[in-house]
Amino acid sequence: MTIAVPAGVRVWLAGGVTDMRRGMNGLTLQIQEGLGRDPHAGDLFVFRGRRGNLIKVLWHDGIGLSLYAKRLEHGRFIWPSPASGAVAISAAQLGYLLDGIDWRNPRRTWRPASAG
Repeated sequence: MTIAVPAGVRVWLAGGVTDMRRGMNGLTLQIQEGLGRDPHAGDLFVFRGRRGNLIKVLWHDGIGLSLYAKRLEHGRFIWPSPASGAVAISAAQLGYLLDGIDWRNPRRTWRPASAG
């Protein structure tokens, strides 16, 4: 899943567990009432389900609201420990998260030993 995140857009991970049966309206309400943020401000809001293998991303681009979902076939999405509130991450960290990589401490899988 690739989301082209425009420069300057903030990315928020909603702490805790979210009911993944929620759609746009339910998640928008959670952003507004639970996180105390404006769901129409252009920020990306990311939610994770109880099992940890499903996330939903909600984004208002100024024209309309988009809802993206991704499920990992194996493993879990790494999530911050706060049970409530939101944690800000960078667009690059979101890319790692969507690929199932630990966004807190990404590591290269291979590095050349020498230049020649």
